[in-house]
Amino acid sequence: MSAVRRMLSTLVVLAGFTAAAQSPSPGSPQARPPVDPQVRTLRVEGTGEVKAQPDEAFIDVAVETSAANAKAAGEENAKRMEKVLAALMSAGIAKRDLQTRNYNVYPEYTPSPPQGGEPKLKGYRVSNLVSVHVTDLTKVGGLLDKALAAGANRVDSVRFGLSRQDAVQGEALRQAVGRARKSAEVLAASLNVKLGAVLDASTVTEAPRLYPATFAMDMAESRSAPTTPINPEEQTVQAKVTLIFAIQ
Repeated sequence: MSAVRRMLSTLVVLAGFTAAAQSPSPGSPQARPPVDPQVRTLRVEGTGEVKAQPDEAFIDVAVETSAANAKAAGEENAKRMEKVLAALMSAGIAKRDLQTRNYNVYPEYTPSPPQGGEPKLKGYRVSNLVSVHVTDLTKVGGLLDKALAAGANRVDSVRFGLSRQDAVQGEALRQAVGRARKSAEVLAASLNVKLGAVLDASTVTEAPRLYPATFAMDMAESRSAPTTPINPEEQTVQAKVTLIFAIQ
């Protein structure tokens, strides 16, 4: 009998472990219950769109240098990039707003001989790309000019964005909800039914995007214009919601 009691005790303990494993922990996320299929519902969608002027920019400038060996190319690149960074900081850009995005060292070869054979190594090229975060958009054109004058010889991009993205997205979402509710009211009136409570709501919002700038840059040494003209484009943020109403 003692062996039977031990076996029953073991089974009870195992059952307890199984029950504990199946029961959700207090802090675990709960799955959203599906809408009761027996309840009559009305499903609508709404979109919202808000346009806003950008309030920040990101300028990607680079210094490229070539030399017979990698060491010489790297040293020359470092000297020129130091001048570029010094010029940007003297123009009011904080050090925390200057970030290295990419640094490459790669060999350069002569073209393949027409008669065949392997191309020959002619030297090395070093590329150092720095991203400049700008919050005063009136300075973008002047900063480009200063960087180029200090030794930068490549501008990869100028992008504009919104630092207040959350607030703008919130307004787009409020618009989307209002339009979805209005659509539900129109449908309910047309169907001669009354709307009940909202049973389910879901939303899709666009991720923040950076828009490229449109600008004209004169690469000649002598410039007739005092600064490079920059034209920030208006930003558009969209949101979409889906609402499911009960029908009374």
